[in-house]
Amino acid sequence: MDFDNLIAIDIHTHAEVSCWNPFDNYGEEFDRAADKYFKNSRRPTIAETVTYYRERKIGLVMFTVDAETQLGRRRIPNEEIAEAAQANSDMMMAFASIDPHKGKMGAREAERLIKEHGVKGFKFHPTVQGYHPYDRMAWPIYEVINAHKLPAIFHTGHSGIGSGMRCGGGLRLEYSNPMHLDDVAIDFPDMQIVMAHPSFPWQDEALSVATHKPNVWIDLSGWSPKYFPKQLVQYANTLLKDRVLFGSDYPLITPERWMKDFEEAGFKPEVMPGILKGNAMRLLGATPS
Repeated sequence: MDFDNLIAIDIHTHAEVSCWNPFDNYGEEFDRAADKYFKNSRRPTIAETVTYYRERKIGLVMFTVDAETQLGRRRIPNEEIAEAAQANSDMMMAFASIDPHKGKMGAREAERLIKEHGVKGFKFHPTVQGYHPYDRMAWPIYEVINAHKLPAIFHTGHSGIGSGMRCGGGLRLEYSNPMHLDDVAIDFPDMQIVMAHPSFPWQDEALSVATHKPNVWIDLSGWSPKYFPKQLVQYANTLLKDRVLFGSDYPLITPERWMKDFEEAGFKPEVMPGILKGNAMRLLGATPS
């Protein structure tokens, strides 16, 4: 990334539409429920998202979520996102998502995506993917990430996906308790773990793990900052000021709305530049950690 010309780095954006593969309408009821929950049905293409961020001089990390085993729905190709990142390398990075149930085949894919497609990190969503983060079936993929000293973003806390559906769509919230990442942080010390979102209803657990394990970070995506728990703001201003990251969860929340509310959410002026950009630069390898 051309960090000098970016005003911020959004560590958490989603690829919503594939231009390579035809739309897979299997499980579309999850989309309709998410539209209702988030009050937002906007699903831009990758190119539209890149244009949007370029106009605003904001860098972005983009990924999809591979939950083919749990949901039975074809993922957006990791290669499609990586190709867009390579074409826009001044302001975009691609993270890959690989269903942990793919085990050693998933590990082989991770290695290939890093070496051949320039992927810079990975995304996991325990609730949607249907696994505990400490489950050893995911170890082969983690081992690749750890060997390359790359970051991995893990969804934590409540999931808007499945909310309001009969039986929550069969998705288990408990998988996304941030305390489950404690074992992962111990066994993979060279994998930088990013706990995504304010971790409702386990915010204190998330803060504890991040304070205890120096390879654990928190991104602030998925919520408007005006709704952040007070203890999250307190730790971001103090003990965790170097490991808290700006993320929007675009297209569910726009960076403009997030940054506007961020100005009024009680963050200290001296920590705000780090949250918006400086901490992400270290995470992504621009400056030493």
